[in-house]
Amino acid sequence: MSKTEKTDLIHTSIWLEEPEADNPFSARAAYCNGYDVYGEVLQQATYLEYLFLLFRGERPSAPVLRSLEILAIAIANPGPRDPSVHAAMSASVGGSPAAAALMAALAAGAGVSGGSREVYQAMQLWEQCGCAFEAWQTALDAPSGGGKMQVWPEAEHPPGFAPYGRQCAQPVLQTLAALSANVGNGCTRWLADNRDRLEAVADHPLAMPGVIAAALTDVGFTPTAGEMLSLLLRLPGAAAHALEQGENGYRRFPFFSLEISNDPGPVQKKVAEAT
Repeated sequence: MSKTEKTDLIHTSIWLEEPEADNPFSARAAYCNGYDVYGEVLQQATYLEYLFLLFRGERPSAPVLRSLEILAIAIANPGPRDPSVHAAMSASVGGSPAAAALMAALAAGAGVSGGSREVYQAMQLWEQCGCAFEAWQTALDAPSGGGKMQVWPEAEHPPGFAPYGRQCAQPVLQTLAALSANVGNGCTRWLADNRDRLEAVADHPLAMPGVIAAALTDVGFTPTAGEMLSLLLRLPGAAAHALEQGENGYRRFPFFSLEISNDPGPVQKKVAEAT
């Protein structure tokens, strides 16, 4: 094939690069969905505006951007009780590198119980039921489908609702209130108005994945994209706690003590072995 017959081998509708005149492997300009990233976006957009542009291919409106900001703060640090943060802390205190700590957080935060897969399942319910209470009642009353487990185990509670506890946690209520106040109509507003009835049908209190799912549906994300974004947005807290725990060491690990009351110690152990 001659040089004139070569075609572009990079196929993506998201990204376009113009090469440097003297180096085809280095970009002179890069465009994300038509926007000049380093010539325009870099100085004029916020990080979340750029994320929305990457995922959705367009600039977010002011209400959509505010919803993303609220959501990003709510998700950023689930706290050390969360399995994803706990996993990152455990990896870091054990001496694992940064990448291992973040991969541990992704693995533990990806599941069907409080993880991104539960967000995906809850978003599927929004696609199926919309803002129709009767449809939600039917979906929540339906037993979990059986069948062969492929990747994820069967959920042990309705997606978007907490498996434990009898009332909705305060941070969940505060996040829902902030999101629903930002949009006049939509899933979060309807969820805020119908939360009590939905919790009664589900026999479980609303959980953060349910709020996340409603908000991401409001801003136009598909369940697949919502699952991906919720994984991404929860990493800052895992990273921060991993760094802190790496500095603190295993003796100051939260939740339990590693001190052994009857440990003879190295000196006493040598004496015991000698006798």
